[in-house]
Amino acid sequence: MTADADNLPLARLDAWLGGHVAGFRGPLTAVTRFAGGQSNPSYRLDAASGQYVLRKKPPGILLPSAHAVDREFRVMRALADTAVPVPRVFALCEDDGVIGSAFYVMEYLDGRIFWDQRLPEIAEPAERHAMFDSMNAVIAALHSVSYEAVGLGDFGRPGNYMGRQIARWSRQYRASETEPIAAMDRLIDWLPERLPPEGAAAIVHGDYRMDNLVFHKTEPRVIGVLDWELSTIGDPIADFAYHVMCWRVTPELFRGLAGVDFAALGIPDEQQYVGLYCQRTGRTGGISAWEFYMVYSLFRIAAICQGIAKRAIDGTAAAADAKEHGAIARPLAEQAWALAQSLDK
Repeated sequence: MTADADNLPLARLDAWLGGHVAGFRGPLTAVTRFAGGQSNPSYRLDAASGQYVLRKKPPGILLPSAHAVDREFRVMRALADTAVPVPRVFALCEDDGVIGSAFYVMEYLDGRIFWDQRLPEIAEPAERHAMFDSMNAVIAALHSVSYEAVGLGDFGRPGNYMGRQIARWSRQYRASETEPIAAMDRLIDWLPERLPPEGAAAIVHGDYRMDNLVFHKTEPRVIGVLDWELSTIGDPIADFAYHVMCWRVTPELFRGLAGVDFAALGIPDEQQYVGLYCQRTGRTGGISAWEFYMVYSLFRIAAICQGIAKRAIDGTAAAADAKEHGAIARPLAEQAWALAQSLDK
């Protein structure tokens, strides 16, 4: 067996897999850490019986409710027979004694992951459009699943979702604060005072974006949604708005789409993309309070980036570029506050 960069105890892991993953045959021949991923480190496992993915909590002291691999496992298992494409999950281990932290093992999807949403690897505008259409169809399908019907009735509290989320990310930001950001202070006061009326709850992914999706190797369609750590029962518009936020930020700031030539690339613009989602989810009147949701989304990503930066300082960040996220938090917060001020005029 080859040792990986994080020194996973491969002999113990091999033994555990043999006892808990149906059809597993060892030995493990290689463990390779996937690039990217700021939260829960993920690894490809190569064994005699095939390839698997292991996803675990990071080491060190963690923020409350963060890195919930058990919730990821549960929601993917619940969605297995729905229209939402997810990897098959095989086993969950909550015993820190096996590899040092909780983890789960799931199917390895042999497909494509794209980090630049402009999709420079794709030659044809029509193919780009089809990929965005598939991405849109999948989040619409997710928000159309009956969470009670798939056994997730107790997966979250649907009432006052936005109020609780704003309070949560305010606390997470305060716990991760490394230097004052005036725009964040103002947003923490502004957001709770302007909550929109709450609609019907749904399963929300919490971090639905292109680089958390696996596309088919040759076809322009999503075959798997990854990274369900932040999933819960909540406001689907908040979930969708957080996804669409990338239309508001530049590629240089946070892998966004602001300023690109949508027609030339074949990518739907924000209005077109929102329209597709509304058609698929039966929202004939459009989405009210959309700009509020955009303010919230920018605030939330700023808080997340600040948390990643704090973990870099503490030495528990999962990716090498974690420190750079601290510099991103401020301009995201300032963009959010500028938008908030425009709504008050």
